[in-house]
Amino acid sequence: MTHKRAFAGAQIFDGVTLWDTHALLVAKDGTTQPSPRDALPDGCPVTTLKGGVISPGFADLQVNGGGGVMFNDSPDIETLIKMSQAHRNLGTAGFLPTLITDTPDHTRAAIAAVRHALRENIPGICGLHLEGPHLSVARKGAHDAALIRPMTADDLAALLEAAEYIDTLMITVAPENVTMAQITTLSQAGIIVSLGHSDCDYDTAMRAFDAGARCATHLFNAMSQATPRAPGLVGAALDHGTVSCGLIADGVHVHPAMIRAALAAHTGPSDVFLVTDAMATAGSDITGFTLNGRVISRNDGRLTLQDGTLAGADLTLPQAVRYMVDVVGDPLAKALARATTTPSALLRKRPDTSVQNMIWLSDDFTQTRWLTDL
Repeated sequence: MTHKRAFAGAQIFDGVTLWDTHALLVAKDGTTQPSPRDALPDGCPVTTLKGGVISPGFADLQVNGGGGVMFNDSPDIETLIKMSQAHRNLGTAGFLPTLITDTPDHTRAAIAAVRHALRENIPGICGLHLEGPHLSVARKGAHDAALIRPMTADDLAALLEAAEYIDTLMITVAPENVTMAQITTLSQAGIIVSLGHSDCDYDTAMRAFDAGARCATHLFNAMSQATPRAPGLVGAALDHGTVSCGLIADGVHVHPAMIRAALAAHTGPSDVFLVTDAMATAGSDITGFTLNGRVISRNDGRLTLQDGTLAGADLTLPQAVRYMVDVVGDPLAKALARATTTPSALLRKRPDTSVQNMIWLSDDFTQTRWLTDL
């Protein structure tokens, strides 16, 4: 391998292991690998960083907006480009634009927009996440109850068609408004079925996971909770063993004690991964926006409807990683994996670890730079 340059002075996270005494070597073809700092090739130019950590760029499977725009407001290529730019500036290498419960026309437009973005190779667009409309009104959160409905045969057919040309299609559903047979059909077509916004009981959730659902959307939030005699969707997601759980780690949505309990309880090959549930505020200084005609306000790290209902999160993945390390007590390598390789493993089109997709994070996680900009 002929090396173009090296980066030293920072810890190196390669997606699995955190290296303390290594530099990152970059080959002429852009591929990267850690190397002992005292064994760098002769003549290789070295950029010395002031601490921090080098990591693969983030992967975010739940991104509703960014850069001042919401995907729901204008599900088109222009909106996706703005979202891509905003989240790229936050260190995200790949994400799933997410459409919140909306009309069939908006859903079709979102599918067409993402298909267009994939054809045009818009940076960071890895597929589509449809969060609804087949949810539970009882656990609707900020979703518009008037738009929530059961999945029909036409809905199913449209999703199966979309899965043929969208690399990763993820859909959040509630067992109250989909059948087990529909979950199986979707899963067999390669669609990631995630349970969320549901008031289902433990046994129903376990049947849905057995039928092919693979994820739980924003664990603990907008779902039936775990109690001593009724474990609910929370208990099923942690108990099943094959379920990956998205988590909003912002100090607002889930108490750190509950996060620690979930990490201790989660078993099996899947894991807990971090999501931002980002809204239009991500990467912008706006103080509010609208969703399905309702005003959402930004205040002190919270996004809320006028009645106080949480509506997405005012969060970036660097902030989430820092919260996991500093407050929850997650090891740095594990927290970084929850924002990079763990969610990436669910994607068909995954961000690679070439130098174009590697970032540098400052020690306090307040600064994020792409290595290609250093």
